[in-house]
Amino acid sequence: MQVLQFDPARCIGARECERECSRTWFKEENRAKSAIQITEGPDGYTMVACTQCGECIDVCPTMAIRRDRRGIVRIDKKLCVGCLSCVGFCPYLAMFFHPDYVEPFKCISCGKCVKTCPAGALEIVDLPDAPLTETERRLQEEQQARAEA
Repeated sequence: MQVLQFDPARCIGARECERECSRTWFKEENRAKSAIQITEGPDGYTMVACTQCGECIDVCPTMAIRRDRRGIVRIDKKLCVGCLSCVGFCPYLAMFFHPDYVEPFKCISCGKCVKTCPAGALEIVDLPDAPLTETERRLQEEQQARAEA
């Protein structure tokens, strides 16, 4: 599974990553529409972006959130009703929403931001696949049962 990794020691706060993210997905430069949020604190810069942990999958009442074959957690906009349960539940505060849209949004580790970071503070890294959530386990069992029938 590929995820976005941040090196705070290299970050200079240029926020090019935020601009690129909002341009890529929303066709405008708007920090509020970036799935990556860089903040400056007393100890330097921090980044909030989805870790692809999948915790949000189990709280989605419409099952609009699923993991793709690459391990990336994605939101199916056709199934999402905009209840924002996932936004409130995300343990990393990495599920975002904007009043212009019904559906929340999050980082999908596309890597566009990596290419624009002038300090090289971002990279896409391969990690072991995340363990299945309860919903993913149940769906997998149902699919196996159908296949065996």
